[in-house]
Amino acid sequence: MTGPDPETLAPMAPAYDGTIFLRPLAGDRGNVTVGRYSYYDDRDGTRDFFDRNVLHHYDFIGDHLTIGPFCAFAHGTRIVMNGGTHAMDGFSTFPFNIFGHGWEVGFDPASWEAGRKGDTVIGADVWIGDHATIMPGVTIGAGAIVAAGSIVTQDVAPYAVVAGNPAREVRRRFDAATVDRLLRVAWWDWDVARITRNLDAIRGADIAALEAAT
Repeated sequence: MTGPDPETLAPMAPAYDGTIFLRPLAGDRGNVTVGRYSYYDDRDGTRDFFDRNVLHHYDFIGDHLTIGPFCAFAHGTRIVMNGGTHAMDGFSTFPFNIFGHGWEVGFDPASWEAGRKGDTVIGADVWIGDHATIMPGVTIGAGAIVAAGSIVTQDVAPYAVVAGNPAREVRRRFDAATVDRLLRVAWWDWDVARITRNLDAIRGADIAALEAAT
Protein backbone atom coordinates (compact mmCIF):
# COMPACT_ATOMS: atom_id res chain seq x y z
CA MET A 1 0.00 0.00 0.00
CA THR A 2 1.54 3.28 -1.12
CA GLY A 3 -1.42 5.66 -1.02
CA PRO A 4 -3.08 7.42 -3.97
CA ASP A 5 -1.19 8.55 -7.04
CA PRO A 6 -0.42 12.27 -6.47
CA GLU A 7 -0.68 12.88 -10.22
CA THR A 8 -4.30 11.68 -10.38
CA LEU A 9 -6.69 14.59 -10.83
CA ALA A 10 -9.70 13.08 -9.02
CA PRO A 11 -8.27 10.49 -6.60
CA MET A 12 -11.63 9.57 -5.02
CA ALA A 13 -13.47 8.98 -8.30
CA PRO A 14 -15.77 7.43 -9.26
CA ALA A 15 -17.30 7.42 -5.77
CA TYR A 16 -16.76 11.20 -5.56
CA ASP A 17 -15.05 13.37 -8.14
CA GLY A 18 -15.28 16.68 -6.28
CA THR A 19 -11.90 16.28 -4.58
CA ILE A 20 -9.08 17.19 -6.94
CA PHE A 21 -5.33 17.11 -6.48
CA LEU A 22 -3.95 20.53 -7.39
CA ARG A 23 -0.51 19.54 -8.65
CA PRO A 24 -1.74 17.77 -11.80
CA LEU A 25 -4.30 20.55 -12.28
CA ALA A 26 -1.56 23.19 -12.19
CA GLY A 27 0.29 21.46 -15.00
CA ASP A 28 3.18 23.50 -16.34
CA ARG A 29 2.09 26.91 -15.06
CA GLY A 30 5.38 28.70 -14.50
CA ASN A 31 4.05 30.98 -11.77
CA VAL A 32 2.64 28.22 -9.55
CA THR A 33 4.37 25.49 -7.54
CA VAL A 34 2.20 22.85 -5.86
CA GLY A 35 3.29 20.09 -3.51
CA ARG A 36 2.04 16.54 -3.76
CA TYR A 37 -1.39 15.55 -2.44
CA SER A 38 -2.65 19.10 -1.82
CA TYR A 39 -6.31 19.15 -2.81
CA TYR A 40 -9.34 21.36 -3.38
CA ASP A 41 -12.98 20.46 -2.75
CA ASP A 42 -14.30 21.30 -6.22
CA ARG A 43 -17.93 20.39 -5.62
CA ASP A 44 -18.95 22.60 -8.57
CA GLY A 45 -16.94 20.34 -10.86
CA THR A 46 -15.43 23.32 -12.70
CA ARG A 47 -11.80 22.17 -12.60
CA ASP A 48 -10.62 25.78 -13.02
CA PHE A 49 -9.18 26.48 -9.56
CA PHE A 50 -6.16 28.37 -10.88
CA ASP A 51 -8.34 30.65 -13.00
CA ARG A 52 -11.43 30.96 -10.82
CA ASN A 53 -10.10 30.76 -7.27
CA VAL A 54 -6.65 32.27 -7.79
CA LEU A 55 -7.51 35.89 -8.55
CA HIS A 56 -4.99 37.67 -10.74
CA HIS A 57 -7.37 39.19 -13.30
CA TYR A 58 -5.09 39.46 -16.31
CA ASP A 59 -1.74 38.00 -15.31
CA PHE A 60 0.65 37.45 -12.48
CA ILE A 61 2.94 40.50 -12.29
CA GLY A 62 6.17 38.79 -11.40
CA ASP A 63 4.79 37.07 -8.31
CA HIS A 64 4.68 33.36 -7.58
CA LEU A 65 2.21 31.14 -5.75
CA THR A 66 3.68 28.27 -3.75
CA ILE A 67 1.41 25.64 -2.19
CA GLY A 68 3.12 23.07 0.00
CA PRO A 69 2.30 19.37 0.15
CA PHE A 70 -0.70 17.90 1.99
CA CYS A 71 -2.73 21.12 2.05
CA ALA A 72 -6.53 21.02 2.16
CA PHE A 73 -8.51 23.82 0.50
CA ALA A 74 -12.22 23.86 1.29
CA HIS A 75 -14.84 24.95 -1.23
CA GLY A 76 -14.77 28.61 -2.18
CA THR A 77 -11.20 29.31 -1.08
CA ARG A 78 -9.79 32.36 -2.85
CA ILE A 79 -6.16 33.37 -3.24
CA VAL A 80 -5.69 36.96 -4.39
CA MET A 81 -2.44 37.57 -6.25
CA ASN A 82 -0.88 40.98 -6.86
CA GLY A 83 -2.45 41.18 -10.32
CA GLY A 84 -5.86 41.11 -8.67
CA THR A 85 -5.30 44.45 -6.92
CA HIS A 86 -5.53 48.08 -8.05
CA ALA A 87 -2.94 50.86 -8.01
CA MET A 88 -3.48 52.91 -4.86
CA ASP A 89 -0.88 55.68 -4.98
CA GLY A 90 -2.95 58.08 -7.09
CA PHE A 91 -6.17 59.89 -6.25
CA SER A 92 -8.33 57.20 -7.91
CA THR A 93 -8.03 53.43 -7.70
CA PHE A 94 -10.23 52.95 -10.80
CA PRO A 95 -8.39 50.87 -13.46
CA PHE A 96 -9.07 53.20 -16.41
CA ASN A 97 -6.38 51.62 -18.58
CA ILE A 98 -7.99 48.19 -18.82
CA PHE A 99 -10.93 49.58 -20.78
CA GLY A 100 -8.84 51.01 -23.61
CA HIS A 101 -10.39 53.44 -26.11
CA GLY A 102 -7.80 56.01 -25.18
CA TRP A 103 -7.89 55.43 -21.42
CA GLU A 104 -4.77 53.30 -21.63
CA VAL A 105 -2.71 56.26 -22.86
CA GLY A 106 -0.20 57.47 -20.30
CA PHE A 107 -0.75 54.56 -17.92
CA ASP A 108 2.50 53.62 -16.20
CA PRO A 109 2.55 49.93 -15.18
CA ALA A 110 5.13 50.84 -12.52
CA SER A 111 2.37 52.59 -10.59
CA TRP A 112 0.59 49.25 -10.32
CA GLU A 113 3.69 47.21 -9.61
CA ALA A 114 4.81 49.63 -6.89
CA GLY A 115 2.19 48.15 -4.60
CA ARG A 116 3.26 44.55 -5.23
CA LYS A 117 3.46 42.65 -1.96
CA GLY A 118 5.62 39.77 -3.11
CA ASP A 119 5.01 36.06 -3.48
CA THR A 120 2.29 34.09 -1.71
CA VAL A 121 3.47 31.00 0.15
CA ILE A 122 1.24 28.39 1.77
CA GLY A 123 3.26 25.90 3.77
CA ALA A 124 2.83 22.16 4.16
CA ASP A 125 -0.19 20.54 5.82
CA VAL A 126 -2.23 23.77 5.94
CA TRP A 127 -6.03 23.61 6.17
CA ILE A 128 -7.91 26.52 4.58
CA GLY A 129 -11.57 26.70 5.57
CA ASP A 130 -14.67 27.23 3.45
CA HIS A 131 -14.69 30.56 1.56
CA ALA A 132 -11.54 31.87 3.23
CA THR A 133 -9.52 34.48 1.32
CA ILE A 134 -5.74 34.78 1.22
CA MET A 135 -4.48 38.24 0.25
CA PRO A 136 -1.30 38.94 -1.76
CA GLY A 137 2.16 38.42 -0.33
CA VAL A 138 1.05 36.35 2.65
CA THR A 139 3.06 33.44 4.03
CA ILE A 140 1.14 30.76 5.94
CA GLY A 141 3.30 28.46 8.03
CA ALA A 142 3.16 24.68 8.05
CA GLY A 143 0.35 23.07 9.99
CA ALA A 144 -1.70 26.26 10.26
CA ILE A 145 -5.50 26.35 10.14
CA VAL A 146 -7.45 29.22 8.56
CA ALA A 147 -11.06 29.27 9.77
CA ALA A 148 -13.97 29.43 7.35
CA GLY A 149 -14.73 32.89 6.01
CA SER A 150 -11.47 34.39 7.22
CA ILE A 151 -9.57 37.03 5.26
CA VAL A 152 -5.84 36.59 5.77
CA THR A 153 -3.94 39.85 5.31
CA GLN A 154 -0.73 39.06 7.17
CA ASP A 155 1.61 36.14 7.75
CA VAL A 156 0.41 33.19 9.81
CA ALA A 157 2.80 31.34 12.12
CA PRO A 158 3.30 27.58 11.81
CA TYR A 159 0.60 25.57 13.60
CA ALA A 160 -1.42 28.70 14.38
CA VAL A 161 -5.21 28.85 14.14
CA VAL A 162 -6.49 32.14 12.70
CA ALA A 163 -10.02 33.45 12.21
CA GLY A 164 -11.91 36.60 11.33
CA ASN A 165 -11.70 39.63 9.05
CA PRO A 166 -8.91 40.47 9.13
CA ALA A 167 -7.75 37.09 10.41
CA ARG A 168 -6.21 37.12 13.87
CA GLU A 169 -4.43 34.34 15.70
CA VAL A 170 -6.81 32.50 18.02
CA ARG A 171 -4.32 30.02 19.43
CA ARG A 172 -1.39 27.76 18.63
CA ARG A 173 -2.18 24.12 18.08
CA PHE A 174 0.85 22.99 20.11
CA ASP A 175 3.39 24.54 22.44
CA ALA A 176 6.48 26.19 20.96
CA ALA A 177 8.82 23.29 21.72
CA THR A 178 6.52 20.80 20.00
CA VAL A 179 6.14 23.07 16.97
CA ASP A 180 9.93 23.29 16.65
CA ARG A 181 10.18 19.50 16.79
CA LEU A 182 7.41 19.08 14.20
CA LEU A 183 9.15 21.46 11.82
CA ARG A 184 12.38 19.52 12.21
CA VAL A 185 10.63 16.21 11.55
CA ALA A 186 8.88 17.65 8.45
CA TRP A 187 7.07 14.37 7.82
CA TRP A 188 5.54 15.83 4.64
CA ASP A 189 8.97 15.55 2.99
CA TRP A 190 9.24 11.81 3.65
CA ASP A 191 8.85 9.36 0.80
CA VAL A 192 5.34 7.98 0.45
CA ALA A 193 6.27 4.52 1.71
CA ARG A 194 7.58 5.95 4.98
CA ILE A 195 4.49 8.13 5.33
CA THR A 196 2.24 5.12 4.72
CA ARG A 197 4.07 3.04 7.34
CA ASN A 198 3.71 5.79 9.94
CA LEU A 199 0.21 7.16 9.44
CA ASP A 200 -0.72 6.48 13.05
CA ALA A 201 2.19 8.59 14.29
CA ILE A 202 1.39 11.38 11.83
CA ARG A 203 -2.28 11.40 12.78
CA GLY A 204 -1.50 11.08 16.47
CA ALA A 205 -0.20 13.60 19.00
CA ASP A 206 2.91 11.82 20.36
CA ILE A 207 5.85 13.82 19.06
CA ALA A 208 8.40 11.29 20.34
CA ALA A 209 6.68 8.52 18.37
CA LEU A 210 6.74 10.66 15.25
CA GLU A 211 10.42 11.43 15.73
CA ALA A 212 11.16 7.71 16.12
CA ALA A 213 9.30 6.77 12.93
CA THR A 214 11.41 5.05 10.29
